[in-house]
Amino acid sequence: MEETDVVTCFLRNRGDVLLLRRSDEVGSYSGRWGAVAGHAEGDPDAAARAEIDEESGLLDACTFVRSGDAFDVEDEDLDTRWVVHPYLFDCDRRAVRTDQETTTAEWVPPTEILRRDAVPRLWTSYARVAPSIESVAADDEHGSAYVSVRALEVLRDRAGAVAAGERDGDWSDLAALAEALCDARPSMAALGNRVDQAMATASDDRTPAAVERAAAVGVERAFSADDEAAAVARERIEGDAALTLSRSGTVLAALDAAERVFVAESRPAREGVGVAEELAGGGDAPVTLHTDAAVAHVLATRDVDAVVVGADTVLPGGDVVNKTGTRATALAADREDVPVYAVAASDKVATDDDPALETGDPTAVYDGSADVEVLNPTFDVTPADCVAGYVTERGVLDAGGVRDVADEHRELSAWRETGGEQ
Repeated sequence: MEETDVVTCFLRNRGDVLLLRRSDEVGSYSGRWGAVAGHAEGDPDAAARAEIDEESGLLDACTFVRSGDAFDVEDEDLDTRWVVHPYLFDCDRRAVRTDQETTTAEWVPPTEILRRDAVPRLWTSYARVAPSIESVAADDEHGSAYVSVRALEVLRDRAGAVAAGERDGDWSDLAALAEALCDARPSMAALGNRVDQAMATASDDRTPAAVERAAAVGVERAFSADDEAAAVARERIEGDAALTLSRSGTVLAALDAAERVFVAESRPAREGVGVAEELAGGGDAPVTLHTDAAVAHVLATRDVDAVVVGADTVLPGGDVVNKTGTRATALAADREDVPVYAVAASDKVATDDDPALETGDPTAVYDGSADVEVLNPTFDVTPADCVAGYVTERGVLDAGGVRDVADEHRELSAWRETGGEQ
């Protein structure tokens, strides 16, 4: 039996993946659905990128997420053993440019693989690179908006696999998974609230299919909420000089409406540098990058109209949990009478006032041999009285509006009282 290495590349956009229907021009499995795929001669990593470029034209829009362990697929009819190398990439646009090997391209939820006439073991390929509880728990590069969507994808994918008979399980198993996802990142209110929303929606039927549908709707709802919050923020800061720190995709989407932008570098990861580069490369507004220590100086000496930051979590009383440095920035802004706006989807409002603050790797601050204690807190808490407004998809909320949202989220979490009981 001939052995052939191949790559299977899943491109993900807003929770969907790209599936391609194979034409008669390909040598195997014509008419069946697959991901971006092709022979991997020599270096699978290079082959993956080459195939994405050739079959979709989206390579410049793709960011590598992870690769999965290779596995074998034997096809006796073709006398071939395929050695499949799976890959996952995030893709920031959907305009596909196909070649002669494809008849149709569609962006669909990954669970659609289970309902299509797909190439052999396509679901296995996806499962090897799909988000998991472990990847949700370990992700220290992204904020809660991104991680909470990944958690919904874990729930959707598991429910879809159970509904399709791909794996065993029932409502109680999915309820246990939902609880485990919430426990994986207790500091991220958006994650718990979005999982609660899906489970509460599905709790009348209590079937895997209902959970799959609710989680899929939750994914799209999460992206829409961020888009709408960004639109509200754009209106609030249009024509202003704004200062920001760290990286919030929602804030970044709004900042091109500003007349000028000041960006704190946001040590130790310096994600503010990337924000400044993106703003400078994509808009006309002047961008100034400065050290974190210079925030108070910039607010005191430059004509800054507003501070605009993201929020990892908004506590019921209005305090804002965000990247360390937000509190100091807000206090300095209060001294200079500059309003501070926290921009976040309302799903980020927590149900209790006891934040679980995560801590970063101390070696990111100091990796020397001296006997010193190193602190690298990831988040700090900004008092509500330093926040002028909470910019959400519902509009700009005050502290009372935040409390109302917290009450709604408490009601959604009521499904947990019965848990996995059928």
